[in-house]
Amino acid sequence: MNIINPNKGVIKKYLFIFIIAISIISISSFVMSYESTPENNAKSIDLVWMLIAAFLVFMMQGGFAMLETGFTRAKSAGNIMMKNLLDFCFGSIAFWAIGFGIMFGAGNLLFGTSGFFLSSGQGGSDLWQYGFFMFQLVFAATAATIVSGAVAERIKFSGYLIYTVVITALIYPVIGHWIWGGGWLSKLSSPFIDFAGSTVVHSVGGWSALAGAIVLGPRIGKYLGKNIKAIKGHSLTLAALGVFLLWFGWYGFNSGSTLAGTNWSIAVIAVTTTLGGASGAIGGLLTSWFKYKKPDVGLALGATIAGLVAITAGTANVSPLSSIIIGAIGGILYVYSVAFFDRLGVDDPVGAISAHATAGVWGTLAVGLFAQEVYGGINGLFFGGGISQFLSQFIGVTSVFIFVFPSMFFAFKIMDWIFGLRVSREDELKGMDISEHGAEAYPDFSTTAVNN
Repeated sequence: MNIINPNKGVIKKYLFIFIIAISIISISSFVMSYESTPENNAKSIDLVWMLIAAFLVFMMQGGFAMLETGFTRAKSAGNIMMKNLLDFCFGSIAFWAIGFGIMFGAGNLLFGTSGFFLSSGQGGSDLWQYGFFMFQLVFAATAATIVSGAVAERIKFSGYLIYTVVITALIYPVIGHWIWGGGWLSKLSSPFIDFAGSTVVHSVGGWSALAGAIVLGPRIGKYLGKNIKAIKGHSLTLAALGVFLLWFGWYGFNSGSTLAGTNWSIAVIAVTTTLGGASGAIGGLLTSWFKYKKPDVGLALGATIAGLVAITAGTANVSPLSSIIIGAIGGILYVYSVAFFDRLGVDDPVGAISAHATAGVWGTLAVGLFAQEVYGGINGLFFGGGISQFLSQFIGVTSVFIFVFPSMFFAFKIMDWIFGLRVSREDELKGMDISEHGAEAYPDFSTTAVNN
């Protein structure tokens, strides 16, 4: 033993020196291979900014999870968590395999036909493309997760996962190609403008939510004859946390859409984003106060999201003052839209349709009214630009609805016909946590007898 131990020590010593030497050589090779030029440095800054923005947008998954679970009942809280986790997981694979190629691959004016599985020039030595994919992936996941709240407390978990694959692999990428991937809406005489996704992301998610809510029907006890029963969520605190997380992520959503940290307009975009969200909250708050004689907490939270959705399309094209007007109108529309869909018998537990579809349409149309050349190079109707840009915006939002809503309605109907999309009455009354997952989010409390 005394003979062997010193040899082991010598071996460890020289092995350590060898590893250090190899590390120094590797780092030196990397540094020598990187040429520090203004162009390379700028590209590196842009890549880092794009990835940071993607990580911010990813946090919006947590925001949606908190908002949705707060606005729904405790007996389905775990199910909400699972849907918001797994729609990102399944959506990531679907978008990587199919969606990204349809959205950004070379093809025609309707959809891309190359670049599937990050191949055909979409990856390889072009490492920047991987960063671009990450940024686009979190946008696709956002569009998918919007639907979770609208179909909450009654959709089968398996059916929701299949829906996730459909929207991230096919529906969302087609719209994305039309607008961001060189498709026909970007080729109009006055190209359709949706800077960060009021239509591409939010309206696509909102119209899909409407289709799902209609096919599923309302929750048990929501509508009793002509009477509308308010089924209260179990935690306004969680819902408020969700709004704050979403707002935080929105800075990556909007400012990150420059795809360039060297583009100083990210500061202006951050300002218009902030003012749009703030005025949306105020607009919704005052409207609920006037309409219902109380400053409603839930409506104020939802109106905040509506204001952020509304400003997303034109965040780089309008002034701070215009962003306040756009956001405020978005918040006001949200309150009336929630009441409108409730009267139609469309049960949307979190107001997703109103926040994302209604406000998304308004915000996209608003670009044609409020855009100013000094910000984004184009003047809208109110600033001497004529009606051409507004018409392009109208064509865009109309065509997206015509494609998305029937497609998703058909997809939900097919799923319902094949295996039944909605859980049984017994399982719904038990709660989605017990019936779908065999677990409870709050095991120390009785949740199944509440608000049935």
